[in-house]
Amino acid sequence: MSSTIWSVDEHLEDILGAVRPLEPIELQLHDAQGCVLVEDVVVEIALPPFDNSSMDGYAVRVADVEGADEEFPVVLTVIGDVAAGSDGLPDGRAVGPGEAARIMTGAPLPAGAEAVIPVEWTDGGTGGGPADTMRSLSDAPEAAGGEVRVHRPVEARAHVRARGSDVKPGDLALTAGSVVGPPQIGLLAAIGRSTVKVRPRPRVVVISTGSELVQPGEELTGGRIYDSNSFALTAAAKDAGAIAYRVGAVTDDADTLRATIEDQLIRADIVVTTGGVSVGAYDVVKEALSSVGDEDEPGSGIDFRKLAMQPGKPQGFGSIGPDHTPLLALPGNPVSSYISFELFVRPVIRTLMGLKDVHHPTVRATLKADGALASPSGRRQFLRGTYDAESGTVTPVGGSGSHLVAALARADALIVLPEDVTSAEPGMDTEVILLR
Repeated sequence: MSSTIWSVDEHLEDILGAVRPLEPIELQLHDAQGCVLVEDVVVEIALPPFDNSSMDGYAVRVADVEGADEEFPVVLTVIGDVAAGSDGLPDGRAVGPGEAARIMTGAPLPAGAEAVIPVEWTDGGTGGGPADTMRSLSDAPEAAGGEVRVHRPVEARAHVRARGSDVKPGDLALTAGSVVGPPQIGLLAAIGRSTVKVRPRPRVVVISTGSELVQPGEELTGGRIYDSNSFALTAAAKDAGAIAYRVGAVTDDADTLRATIEDQLIRADIVVTTGGVSVGAYDVVKEALSSVGDEDEPGSGIDFRKLAMQPGKPQGFGSIGPDHTPLLALPGNPVSSYISFELFVRPVIRTLMGLKDVHHPTVRATLKADGALASPSGRRQFLRGTYDAESGTVTPVGGSGSHLVAALARADALIVLPEDVTSAEPGMDTEVILLR
């Protein structure tokens, strides 16, 4: 382990300087969710591709329904149905003077028609009062014929979705750098794109270490604890946008850990370990990875460091394997592990994705506390807190101990106390990292 004390910023700069966005690939739409576009998407068809009805009702000529009201309805002859997915009226017939066509939502506006009258503005062809629904053709086959009484006038193009009113050919649908979410996938499908060129979501393998770890659901025996880190960090990796794989706890054996990591490299764009990076006699990660570098490859191998931060002083970073896969070795205490992930691993994941904004958002807030908060000189401290956007305040949650998982679960922010601050008084203006 290097004797140099690294600052948080130096460590992060070193990490981000060593990683590059993943190479783009062409993916089917259902596989592209969460990925980042690497090229602009230009529309090739109009959307909607034809004038269509936004209501269930009747396609009419405007002049035919002028002056209509419930006392003196206009009576029109119904000449047929236009259903969604059809080409219009049978035999290409047009709506002529004194005529109407029943039309369903999404159906093309037939020739001759200028607007759509909602069915609620008519008697629905029943001869009675105002209708509240369109009669089913299977229940009333005569509904596509006969007469309809119209109780209101309508303006030209009323209740008609115009061709190209959403997007037109040549329009820019999505720009490079956009994250492909459900609405973007819907738009891509709507304009006929079945594939898209993106940077894939990074594959993150999370490995926890420690012979004391037991998997949740198993029985605890003396001196054992449940493995929470691998679950928390796998969830955090997914939250950051990655495809995450959790590897059950590896015992404190250097050979076993090296073999486990080597086996996982085939499916990893980044490896994250937790535990075993301090100065104890059983710090297996440091023992296993201190000499894995390739002498012919400058910068390969894992460098174990001390950082001027609390919690999370011991850290490791480097690359491993034939593809020089980035590896971040995080502390084993749950809070230290999670905070280290959010500060260092999350930006790596988002850099690999090709995102410009790789960090959590930060705000300034007023410290709301019962008393002064102590902070070690020369270290940047990260305290758990809850942020109130309305009042612009942040309140500490729990103490500063790196084992306080319950407090971490209640927090939605990190309170940042700089290296030169040894006491943070209530009312002090502080930097806050928003976690949610």
